[in-house]
Amino acid sequence: MSLPLSLLDLAPISEGQSISDALSNSRELAKQAERSGYQRVWLAEHHGMHGVASSATAVMLGNIAGATNHIRVGAGGVMLPNHAPLVIAEQFGTLETLYPGRIDLGLGRAPGTDMATAKALRRNLNGNAHVDTYPDDIKELQHYLGTPEPGQKIIAVPGANTHIPLWLLGSSLYSAQLAASVGLPYSFASHFAPDQLFDALHVYRSMFTPSDTQESPYVMAGVMAVVADTDEEAQYLFTSVQQQFMNMRRGLNKPFAKPVDDLSAICSEADHAMLSHVLRYALVGSKATVAAQFAKFIEATEVDEVIVSMPIHNLEARLKSVALLAEINI
Repeated sequence: MSLPLSLLDLAPISEGQSISDALSNSRELAKQAERSGYQRVWLAEHHGMHGVASSATAVMLGNIAGATNHIRVGAGGVMLPNHAPLVIAEQFGTLETLYPGRIDLGLGRAPGTDMATAKALRRNLNGNAHVDTYPDDIKELQHYLGTPEPGQKIIAVPGANTHIPLWLLGSSLYSAQLAASVGLPYSFASHFAPDQLFDALHVYRSMFTPSDTQESPYVMAGVMAVVADTDEEAQYLFTSVQQQFMNMRRGLNKPFAKPVDDLSAICSEADHAMLSHVLRYALVGSKATVAAQFAKFIEATEVDEVIVSMPIHNLEARLKSVALLAEINI
C-alpha cells in the first residue's frame, strides 16, 4: 500500500496541559510528520473550543512552516464565511512568500463554532447572513491569488501571483458538487461525518469539470488513527476522542480528555451507538490491525490521498502513532 498520506491537526488542548503546550505539541507533530514522509500537515479552524487551539490558523501555519523544511503546510480548512476573501489572500499570500511552494489553502463553509461565536467574528454586518455567498467568495479569493488584470483596483499584497493551490472541504453533497463544478481538489471529512462519504465521492467524480489548475478529479478523505504497540493500548488511547464526542453530544465544552481504563463506566448505550456510527472509519490498533483496516478503507473508497487525525492525549504516544502509520503505508 502506498499513496500520499497527510496529517490533520487541531492543536488539541489536552486535559492537564496549557494552550502553550498545545501549540508546542503541534510543532513537534509536524516535525515528526515530515520525518515520517507525510505529504502535508493541515491545521483546522475552530473557535471558542476549550479543547482546540487552532483558531488563528494562518498564524499557526507560519509557526509550523518555520519549524519544518519541506513538508507542505496548509489549512484544513479556513472557514471562508468567517473571513473577507481579501484578508485570507493576504494572509496566505504572506505564508507562500515566506515559504514558497509549500502552502495549501483548504476552504470550508461551516463556521467552525457555535452561532454566538460566529456572530462575534463579525463577517456578516449587512443583515444578509442567510445568503450563501460561498461560491462567489471562492471566485473572489481565486481572483486575488491569481495574476492581476489590467486596471484591477483591488490587489492582494502579498497574494497576487502566488497561485496557491485551493482545496474544497466538506461533509455533504453540496461541497462535492461545488468542488466538481469549479474543478478543484476535494477533501471529505469522513473522520467525523461519515454518512455521505460514498455519495459525495460519486458526485464529485461524475460531475467534475476540468479547470486551469486541475485536469481530473483528485479526492482526499479523512480518517482518525490511533496506532500503538498493541490493540489494547490503542483502544485505551482511543478513549480520549470517544470522550470528546460524548462531551460534544452533551453540549460540554472541555479540554481533550485523558484516556480511561473502562469507557463503559461512563458510556451509555446511546453513547456507544453514536460512537460506533460517527467513528466508523477510525483506524485503531497495532500496526497489523490498522494495516488491514487501512487497506479496506482505501480499496472501498479508491481515494487519491488520505488525511489522518491523531486524537491522542499524550504527545509521545501521538508522535509514535504518526510514525507507525507511516511504516504501514510504505
